[in-house]
Amino acid sequence: MKKDRKKSISIVTMLRRLLPIATKGNVGRFVAGQLSTVLLMATLLAETIVTAQILNAVDAAIVTHSYAGPLFWLGMMALVQIFNPLLNGTTNLYLQDLMNRAYGNVAVRLQKKLARIPTSEFEVPSTLDAINKADAGASVASAIVIMVLLSVFGYIPFFIGVSIYLYTLKPILAIAPVVVFIPVMTAQVLKVKMFGDLEEAAAPERRKVDYYERCIGDREFFKETRLIGAFAYFKKLYTDSVKAMNKVINKTEVKAGVMELVMQALSVCGYGLLFYMLIVALMDGDISVGEFAAVFASISGLFGMMDEMIRSNVGDVMQEKELAVNILKLLDLPERTGDKSADVSQGIELRNVHFTYPGSKNESICGVNLELRPKETLAIVGTNGAGKTTLVKLLTGIYTPSDGVVLHGGVSTQEIKPDELFKNTSAVFQDFGRYKMTLDTNLRIGDLNSGRELTKVIEDSDINLDADSYPQGLATMLSKEFGGVDISGGQWQRIAIARGLYKQHELIVLDEPTAAIDPLEETRIYKKFAEISEDKTAVIVTHRLGSCRIADRIVVMDAGNVMQVGTHEELLSDEDGLYRRMWEAQAEWLA
Repeated sequence: MKKDRKKSISIVTMLRRLLPIATKGNVGRFVAGQLSTVLLMATLLAETIVTAQILNAVDAAIVTHSYAGPLFWLGMMALVQIFNPLLNGTTNLYLQDLMNRAYGNVAVRLQKKLARIPTSEFEVPSTLDAINKADAGASVASAIVIMVLLSVFGYIPFFIGVSIYLYTLKPILAIAPVVVFIPVMTAQVLKVKMFGDLEEAAAPERRKVDYYERCIGDREFFKETRLIGAFAYFKKLYTDSVKAMNKVINKTEVKAGVMELVMQALSVCGYGLLFYMLIVALMDGDISVGEFAAVFASISGLFGMMDEMIRSNVGDVMQEKELAVNILKLLDLPERTGDKSADVSQGIELRNVHFTYPGSKNESICGVNLELRPKETLAIVGTNGAGKTTLVKLLTGIYTPSDGVVLHGGVSTQEIKPDELFKNTSAVFQDFGRYKMTLDTNLRIGDLNSGRELTKVIEDSDINLDADSYPQGLATMLSKEFGGVDISGGQWQRIAIARGLYKQHELIVLDEPTAAIDPLEETRIYKKFAEISEDKTAVIVTHRLGSCRIADRIVVMDAGNVMQVGTHEELLSDEDGLYRRMWEAQAEWLA
C-alpha cells in the first residue's frame, strides 16, 4: 500500500471513476439536482444586482419624482425573494437524497469487489488496512461526488458571475475574489498531503483500537476476557493505541490549523483590498452610490459563500480525499478471473501444488499431488499445523496455488468463472458462522431460493426442535441482542452441519465441525454423513482417527506434505507410518 500511496490519484481521476458508480440508476435525479443548484446560485447573484438597481432607481426618483423604476425593481426583488427559499429547499432535498443514494451505490460496489478479491489476500495486513480505510471512505466518497458537483454547477458559476459583475463595474475589482481565493485554496491543497499522510499512519492503529474494543466488550469475547482476568491487559492495549492514534491526529491537526490561520490572515488582507478599491471607485465616480452600497452590503455574504465553498466544501473534499481514494485503491486490487465452467462432480486433481501465505517465507503446502475421485469420501488427518485446512481451501478453490494447478473436472480453479466456482460445493468449517438471524434463515442461507423442505436435514443433523431451545420453532431468533435466544455450542454445530447439507452440492467438506460434540455423537454424525453423501464427493478433516474409517481413502499430512494415502487398514498395516503412530497414540490416551 505504500507503493500505492506514492502513486497519487487526482480529484479529476477520482471523480471520473466515482461518478458513474455514485449516479448509477439515478442520472435523472442528479441532473435535476444540478439544475436546481444552478438556479439557486443565479437568484443569489440576482439579489446583489437587483439591490444595486433599486438603490440607483431610488436615487434617480429623488430627482425625477418617477416611482416606476423603484417599483419595477422592488417587484423583481420580490420574485427573487420568493424563488430563493423555494430553490434552496429543493436543492437541499435533492442533495441529501443524492448523497444517500450515492453512498448506497458506493457501498454496494465495495462489497461486490470484496467478494471478488482472492481469499488469500485477506491474510495480508496491507489488504486489511485497505479494506478498513475503504470502508471509512464509502460515505466520504459519496459526499465528495456531491460536493464537487455542487462546486462545478453552483459555486464556480456563481463566482464567475460575481467576477463578471464586478468587472462591468470596474475591471480592477474583478481581481479581488482571486486575491481571496488563492490563499484559502492554497491552504486546502497543503492540507491534502497532511491528511493523506495521516490516514496512512492512523489506519493500523485504528484497526488495533477496533479489535481491542471488541476484546473488551463484544459478546464473543467479554465472558472469557473477564473470567481469565484479561480486562486490564486489553484496557491498557486499547488505551495505548488510542493515545498513539490521537498523537498522530493531533500533530497533523495542529500543523494544519496554524497553516490555515496564516492563509486566513492573507484572505483578510484581500477583503481589505476590495473595500479600498470600492471606495476609490466610488470617489472617482466609476461606480454609483447604489452599486457601492449593494456590493458593500453583500460583500460579507459573497465572501462568506466563497469561504464556505473553499474551506467547508472544497476543503472537506481535499482533506478527506485520501479516504475516498482508498476506495479506488481497493477497487484496483486484482480480482479472481475466469471464463470457464467446470463440473466438480467429475473429480478434483492437484498437480504439484505449492502454497505460501502472503508475507510468509515458509510454504504451507509443498508439492502435493492428489486425486479426489467422483463420489469418493476422502478423510484428511494430521497434526496441528500440518496444512489440512489449507489443503481443503485449495481443493475447493477458496485459495489458488502459488504454484501448480488444482483442477475441477479437468478445469483449473484459476480459469473457472468466480460466480460458478462454489456453485455445487458446500462446507462446514470448525469456525462456522453463527448468524444472528432466525433458525430458518440460518439453515437456508446458502440456498434461500431453493424452496426445499428442511425436515430431512434437521433430522440428519439431529436438531431437536424442542420448545425450550427454540420457542418459536424455525422462526426463533438466534440472538438475545435481537430479542431471541442463546443456544449452546453443540446446537450451533448441528445447525452448521444442517446448513452445509441443505445447500445443493456435488462436493461437501466437513472440516472438524464436531469439536463441541462428544466422540460417540460425533461417530454417529459421521456415519450418517457417510450415508447422506453416498452419491456425492466428500472430504472429512478430523483429528479423531476413529471417524476416518467411514472414508474410502485417508490422506495423512505433515508439515504441508502428503505422507501417506490409503484405506484405514492399509495405513495401519504400515508399522513405521505416521498414521499408525497417531492411531496408537490416540488409543493409548483413550485407554
